[in-house]
Order: sequence, then structure tokens, then C-alpha cells
Amino acid sequence: MASQGKTALVTGAARGIGRAIALRLAQEGINLALVDLSDDVDDCASEVRKLGVKAATRLVDVSDAEAVASSVAELADELGPISILVNNAGLVKNIAPTGKMAVDAWETELAVNLSGPFNLIRALVEPMAKAGWGRIINISSVAARGGLHFQAGYSASKNGVLGLTHTVTLEYARYGVTCNAILPGVIQTENVKAMPKGIRESVEAMVPARRMGEVEEVAHLVAFLASEDAAYISGAEIDIDGGTRLNSLTLGSQSELRERAEAMARAFEE
Repeated sequence: MASQGKTALVTGAARGIGRAIALRLAQEGINLALVDLSDDVDDCASEVRKLGVKAATRLVDVSDAEAVASSVAELADELGPISILVNNAGLVKNIAPTGKMAVDAWETELAVNLSGPFNLIRALVEPMAKAGWGRIINISSVAARGGLHFQAGYSASKNGVLGLTHTVTLEYARYGVTCNAILPGVIQTENVKAMPKGIRESVEAMVPARRMGEVEEVAHLVAFLASEDAAYISGAEIDIDGGTRLNSLTLGSQSELRERAEAMARAFEE
């Protein structure tokens, strides 16, 4: 797909979807700037280097605009211009009805899930535009479309990512910079695999494909969107959910909804 030799920055790269994305891009010959809050990101960097590309890491809170800007500058000095950005870092801070949600949890979820992607895009999009080439891939969620019980902050922040994606496309597509959003359903990260069997089965039963997605499936889609082959795709919202968007994750009793919300929260934190 001909992105060899370029440099990509991936947030939330220590494990789960982010780690899979980093390894998949490395297979394409792309150097990796890996950002996370966990020291485990260094393990990911070691695996990336085994694939024959360069890797550098930074422990960064993506909601801190100044820390993001300085880290991006350092990583670009170390690895070369960053022309691919994957905004993957995200979290769920509080499982509660909207009227009972903690304000600090709401603010944290918006800061990480929405301001985080903005901070990274703000630091990188102008250099991409000046170079005449760039790929921005934002990891949103199926929660962005219809919302989820007990997850107002997460749902709202991931919906905001779609608006950000559209605006960046309107402003920068003319300069060769694409910006797209991926909306994963329930993906089999480490946390999801640890779910009780009964919860897993109830969630899978609501997916038309009758299974959960694999982290590698998301990573393959990211690799395509980061390539030359995807040059005419921008402003898109691409579901990778086994058809979940056509069903509802909002059916059931209050206790069932809460149990499912807690399970989904573990899925979305990777």
C-alpha cells in the first residue's frame, strides 16, 4: 500500500487496538511514534523494531495540549516528519445515568476522548498540509451514533470526534490531508476476553455477525486508510462492528443494561 518509510504517531499504543495498529503499520514499513500513559508502550516499541522499522515512545496525557505539542516536536526530530496520525487513546471514567454522572468524570472523558484528538491534530495538521500529504484516522465508536445507557460522557465525546473529523476534512482535504473516523463495535481486547462468559454471550447475541471483532481487523482498516490507496477517502465514518449499528445495544431491563454498560466500558477503555 506504499507508505513505506513514513512515520505514524499512534496514541493509546500500549495494548489492545492501539498496539495492533502499531504492529500492522510496522508491517508496511512505517516508523512508529508511540504514545501512551503506560510503560507497557515500551514493550510495543520493542515488537515494532523487530519488524525492521524505527520506534520511539513518550508517556503523554493527550488531554494536555502543551505536553502533546512538545512531545510531537521531539518525536518528529527523532523519527522524521509525522505524516500519519492515529487517534486511538480513550477511556470510560464513570458508569451512571446522566443525572447521576460525576462532573469530573464527564470532564475527564471529554478531555481525553475529544480534546485529545484535537490536540494531536492541532499539532500535526499544518505540517502535513505544507508537505501536501497526510493521513488522520480517528478511532470513534458505535456509541457515537445512538448513545449507550450510563455512558453519556463517552457517547458524547465519541460523537464529537465525528464532527472534528468532518471539519478537518473540509479545511484540509485540498492539501492532500485525509481525515476519517473508524467506529468499532465490541472488539476482543484483553479486557473483553476477561468478561464473564454470560456477558460475552449476551453481547455477541446482539451482533448480527454473532461474534466480536478482532483487534487485527481494526488494524487492517487503519493500514488501508493510511495508504496511498485511500487518497480519495476523507470525512468518512466507517463502521467495523459486524452489523451492530443495525441492531440495538439498548434493549433489556435496567439491571441488564447496567451490566452490559459495565462490560462495554471495559471494552472501550482499550
